[in-house]
Amino acid sequence: MKNTTKGIISACIAAAVLIIAGCGQSSSPAPASTASAQSEGGSAIPNTVFSADDLAGKVIGTQIGTTGWIFAGDVENAEVEAYNKAADAIQALKQGKVDAVIIDSEPAKVFVDKNTDLTILSDPFVEEEYSIAYKIGNDELGKKIDDALMAIKADGTLDTIVSHWIGDDPDHVSYTPDSSVARSGKLIMATNAEFPPYESMESGEIVGIDVDMMRAVCDRIGMELEIENMQFDSIIAAVNSGKADVGVAGMSVTPERQKNVSFTQGYATSTQVIVVRK
Repeated sequence: MKNTTKGIISACIAAAVLIIAGCGQSSSPAPASTASAQSEGGSAIPNTVFSADDLAGKVIGTQIGTTGWIFAGDVENAEVEAYNKAADAIQALKQGKVDAVIIDSEPAKVFVDKNTDLTILSDPFVEEEYSIAYKIGNDELGKKIDDALMAIKADGTLDTIVSHWIGDDPDHVSYTPDSSVARSGKLIMATNAEFPPYESMESGEIVGIDVDMMRAVCDRIGMELEIENMQFDSIIAAVNSGKADVGVAGMSVTPERQKNVSFTQGYATSTQVIVVRK
């Protein structure tokens, strides 16, 4: 690291331009191979990263367009390998092509649970808060969503939604919209369904915390939710162009992103962590 783990935050944010926040994983977040990491000769590939300071000069795997990708770029003398999917970065780690992967904590747990040769370092890399992005100037919509978020926080709806997706034994039961609500118009949500447990594909449907939260929000603002699945680096452009009304994809707030979209209040806090071979 150039200085300390905390010291990277201001520098990396200033360097990032129009980056889509949040991290994502594939609908089947574990790589195809769950065998222990081995070299071509069959021997185990040793781990060389035991703390954030050890990332200096190493090869770091990330998913392109994520906050992990931004932060990795400020690690001293590190080479950052960006992958379209976090699952590909994890596979590269297992193959010894990268020394570590920087990723959000909840998806990291999914990968490590299914790959016993990997582990998450105990020290967090950086913390971030997730918010909903909307077009600059569309303050009427922003206020409606903020009010709805406050309501589902206050009455426990959001906590109940999260409990179905995160915990010791999540049942992945999706939120059921209130059929008695009178609805007028659609709210189009841009996301990238590769970030369990916030959004992923299950049985051909986009499911997860963000989807259920927005269904609950739409119950309160009287709109029909429509979800558009797209690449991370298309979400902000979709919101700005009007193709989507909101961007909801585990999206964190940075000063650079605030130049391009507005954000609601936060609805979740996440931590970027470092995944390494055991």
